[in-house]
Amino acid sequence: MTTPMRDALDDKVNRLFAGKVVRKDLVRKVKVGANVPVFVLEFLLGKYCASSDEMAIQMGLQVVNDTLANHYIRPDEATKAQSRVKEAGRYTFIDKVKVRLVDSDYWAEATNFGNKHLHVPTQYVRDFERLLTGGIWAQLDLRFEYDEEARGKYPFWIDKLTPIQIATFDLEEYRRARRELSSEEWVDLIVRSMGYEPGTMTRRLKLLFLTRLVPLAERNYNLVELGPRGTGKSYVVQEVSPYSALLTGPTTVANLFGHMQGRQKGMVQIWDVVGFDEVADLQTMPKEVITTMKTFCESGTYQRGQEAASGDANIALFGNTNQPIDVMVQTGHLFAPMPDVIRDDMAFIDRLHFYLPGWEVPKMRNEFFTDHYGFVVDYLAEALRELRKHNFTEIIDRHFSLGTHLNARDRKAVRKTVSGLMKVIYPHGEVTADELAELLELALEGRRRVKEQLKKMGSFEYHQTSFSYSRAESGEERFVGVPEQGGRDLISQDPLPPGSVYTASVNAEGTVGLYRLELSVSSGTGKLKAAGGIGGATRESIQRAFSYLLSNKSQLGLARELDTSDIHVEVIDLLNNRTEGDVGIAFFVACYSALRRAAPGAGLLVLGDMSVTGNIKPMRSLVEPLQVAKDNGARRALIPIENKRNFLDVSADIVEHVDPIFYGDPKAAAFKALGLN
Repeated sequence: MTTPMRDALDDKVNRLFAGKVVRKDLVRKVKVGANVPVFVLEFLLGKYCASSDEMAIQMGLQVVNDTLANHYIRPDEATKAQSRVKEAGRYTFIDKVKVRLVDSDYWAEATNFGNKHLHVPTQYVRDFERLLTGGIWAQLDLRFEYDEEARGKYPFWIDKLTPIQIATFDLEEYRRARRELSSEEWVDLIVRSMGYEPGTMTRRLKLLFLTRLVPLAERNYNLVELGPRGTGKSYVVQEVSPYSALLTGPTTVANLFGHMQGRQKGMVQIWDVVGFDEVADLQTMPKEVITTMKTFCESGTYQRGQEAASGDANIALFGNTNQPIDVMVQTGHLFAPMPDVIRDDMAFIDRLHFYLPGWEVPKMRNEFFTDHYGFVVDYLAEALRELRKHNFTEIIDRHFSLGTHLNARDRKAVRKTVSGLMKVIYPHGEVTADELAELLELALEGRRRVKEQLKKMGSFEYHQTSFSYSRAESGEERFVGVPEQGGRDLISQDPLPPGSVYTASVNAEGTVGLYRLELSVSSGTGKLKAAGGIGGATRESIQRAFSYLLSNKSQLGLARELDTSDIHVEVIDLLNNRTEGDVGIAFFVACYSALRRAAPGAGLLVLGDMSVTGNIKPMRSLVEPLQVAKDNGARRALIPIENKRNFLDVSADIVEHVDPIFYGDPKAAAFKALGLN
């Protein structure tokens, strides 16, 4: 096996962070055969393999494997371990230790050793404060001593405690050492600390990897990452920090937010990050979990019974995409892989601060893993946790101002992302305007990706997505897009076949539906056959239009065609937001088109509904459907004459792109749509 070559960065970090860095290829090698926490491994490797001599490293690896075999206690071996201490008089173990104060005595608990009453010297409690706040992994020298007075009740004593996790952390030392490295070197070091090799990555890909660390550094931060399988989405939550928890299925309100009577704390109060892996599996999660999470994601507080509670935890959602990104962009929206309980709740989605494009991260292959030095993950986790207490949200204002399309929630999301990235990359707070602009653009893009999907789902309140920022000194405004936004024209610019028509409607809540009606004609006796999935208001408006068609087939010149044909209709929901729509006129036009075999004009949207007697029902509002239609490629719109005065409310931008064609009755609508005389 070839020995990895140490590079200049390896030498530099070994000098600056002696004892806090480890060779990552050794971690991978031992991790395969040892199911122990990463920081335990890294402690042992740092202790026995901190050498540049390959022979010494091989011997050290043997010691590490022997130590794990003989001194790491598995949870099912507690009695065996206690017996070993009793029989030998003393023994050394690796275990997780926490200390509690009972009356005036300190008692240590060793988790896998299975004993809650270990005598612990007060000196260790003073030196290692983390023993009192959740505990640390440590190497324990235990002795057995029968005490006559206590009649052998608590016979185990800790003689020596050597922390494996970082027991105390000096943020100033960390910041001082950061100043010794350039921005590029530091980014590479953090990427290597995560186990990856930055030499194979673009600057953008490195930043995407570092964004995965933001939930560990920023309080109450909500991240979503959807992408292909095997890209390491949940790795950071699972392996990098002992302060994060990863759930792999549905959970309850009590588990997440605590019991009503406050008997037990919830996960959001205990952990720094609560991650949900495989979000598609949350389909059966109770709706009230999302409702409570919605409140928590907004403010960090929530109500349990009569008590108001709060927590600092971040919510991270990870899921798999099942289609290529260009297909998802063209046929729906980027939250499609989410379960209904989340996807249908736009207010919850709006609380997500950053959508990380998982499809840009390559599937993990051998060449992506590093053989160089990186931080012991526990040291990195401790640094990020310490930085949670600090705040960089105002740093944008030094050089930039945010554009008018960002509302209060957008601004909060962007500021929190920039603050988190500052803590990961510039923890010492020293950053140039250009370096800050790089972070700001990434933050704007991640938030805009959330907003664009909400817009695609048809909710007009989210239509302002032209995110920008301006430089304070020059006043120059720069707009930030999302790279995958290419194929957004859901309304085809090519002529459709006869029987196909685009339409839109807006419901009482202001949510816009965008549809394509597809009709086919088969020989029959004048029946209407609707495809599954058409229900509610959509089905009723189609039935009314069909009744009018049958009642007036002679006047419309369609008697022979209707008497000998059945009509099959399918309504395709282009925005996937399951909004029911009033599509009567569009259905009437599609019938006329199919029966006369005349194709409607290209890029045409047909608006309006009708009563069973053929009276035109005007639209509730024109602004929202026309905005969505313009965004998706419509060039002309057929509009009820009753809505002519509403056209004054439509913005100049829409008027410039979408030509209005007004009609007064169903037949006029059909003739104008099909270009007939």
